[in-house]
Amino acid sequence: MRVAVLGAGAIGAYVGAALHRGGTDVHLIARGAQLAALRERGVTVLSPRGDFLARPPATGDPAEVGPVDYVFLGLKAQQYATCGALLEPLLGPDTAVIAAQNGIPWWYFHGLAGHALEGRRIEAVDPEGTVSSVIPVRRAIGCVVYCSTEIAEPGVIRHLEGTRFAIGEPDGSVSRRCLDFSAAMVAGGLKCPVESDLRNDIWVKLMGNVAFNPLSALTRATMVQIATHPGARRLVGSMMAETLAVARATGSTPGVSIDRRLAGAERVGHHRTSMLQDLEAGKEMETGAILGAVVELAELTGVPAPTLRDVHAAVDLLARTSTRPHAGTAAGRPTAAPDPQPPARKVEPA
Repeated sequence: MRVAVLGAGAIGAYVGAALHRGGTDVHLIARGAQLAALRERGVTVLSPRGDFLARPPATGDPAEVGPVDYVFLGLKAQQYATCGALLEPLLGPDTAVIAAQNGIPWWYFHGLAGHALEGRRIEAVDPEGTVSSVIPVRRAIGCVVYCSTEIAEPGVIRHLEGTRFAIGEPDGSVSRRCLDFSAAMVAGGLKCPVESDLRNDIWVKLMGNVAFNPLSALTRATMVQIATHPGARRLVGSMMAETLAVARATGSTPGVSIDRRLAGAERVGHHRTSMLQDLEAGKEMETGAILGAVVELAELTGVPAPTLRDVHAAVDLLARTSTRPHAGTAAGRPTAAPDPQPPARKVEPA
């Protein structure tokens, strides 16, 4: 099995190091200081579960790797539409693309035979089909990440908590390609269950992200500060309740309560969400997949979601007025291939 990690940042390098430790032929794609460190010293993982060093090959040119069996995407959702030039050299006839993203994926309504919205494109995550043209749905394997990591310094990944990477096919089948990738992840010391309905996992995680990410960006507060402030806690509860209603309207039944999600956020403590970190760094926030798509699904299904709409309007305005201009953008959409090694990234804990 050959695997390429496109975007060997905090999560990507951690997954690549684990796969390599388990015996998989894995190649990391990065650039800049991260690439230099990976080439010189490999990946050092610092973890409460035990530190380890892995030395998978690393490059800044996907053409040096060539076609692989799997591409693990370590990019953010808003970068997918512009990653075609980096992704294309890695694709063979049967290459699967494992999209480890927050929020609603571009493939959400594909593979749902008989569903009223089967095949429907979600503009917030696939504007004018730009993502599905780069990553055809037939290649997609969904991935919900329950793992938090950060780049301590180039080439050094600090694993904070969680090792679960739930994966699944858009059509709900338990495929051979999912089972094989799961086995490789498990061999590397990670949890990788193959879910027959990954959409439920998506909503369980999204219940937290949809509220805490935008509110943290708007208030600069940490997760525990939001969860323990009476007014903010009520606001989070309203957003979660509306999100659950949208999930159910699309046919999903997330098996988690609002109280449990709030308790989990309190336990995380003074964690600055990824959206807040991006805002403070002047980077584009992941608002479309995390919040914009949920508002769009509420409109499609006729679910009243006044709190989600209002918070989305506020964070969208914040994004438009606070984010530094990005090179290669037009009308708010990226037009150039993204950096294959994103900055230090934490994926929100479960």
